[in-house]
Amino acid sequence: MRTAAREAAFKIVFASRFTGSFDVELAKTLEKADHLNKDDCEYIKNILAVLSVHEKELLQLIDAHSCDFAESQLFPADKSVLLLALAEIKYLDDIPDVVSINEAANIASKYSSPKSASFISGILSEIIKE
Repeated sequence: MRTAAREAAFKIVFASRFTGSFDVELAKTLEKADHLNKDDCEYIKNILAVLSVHEKELLQLIDAHSCDFAESQLFPADKSVLLLALAEIKYLDDIPDVVSINEAANIASKYSSPKSASFISGILSEIIKE
C-alpha cells in the first residue's frame, strides 16, 4: 500500500502551494520520519516528476471541472490532493483510477474536510469519465 507515500507526497505538494517549488529536503525528511521504503520513495520521486512537467495542464483540468470555484479559489489542501490524484490517473498507469480517487478522498478527509472529500471525489469521477 502506498498510503503513507501518498500522504508524504501530499505534504510536499501542499507545501509547494506556498513556496512555489517542490522541497527536496522536505521530501527527505518525510521519507525518514514516515519510515518509507524504497518503493515509497520511488513513488514520491515519480509523482513529483510528473507534477513538475504537467502541473499547469492538471490545474487547467481542475479549473474546467470545478464548476462553482475557479482553480485559484480552491483551498490549497484540496488543490494539492487533486493534483496528486490527477497525476496518478493521467500519468501513472500502474494505479487503478478508483484507488487514486479513494486515496484522494481519504487524504482530503484527514487534511481538509468531509465536504472536500466528496467534492474531490466528484471532480475526479467526472474527469475519468472523459
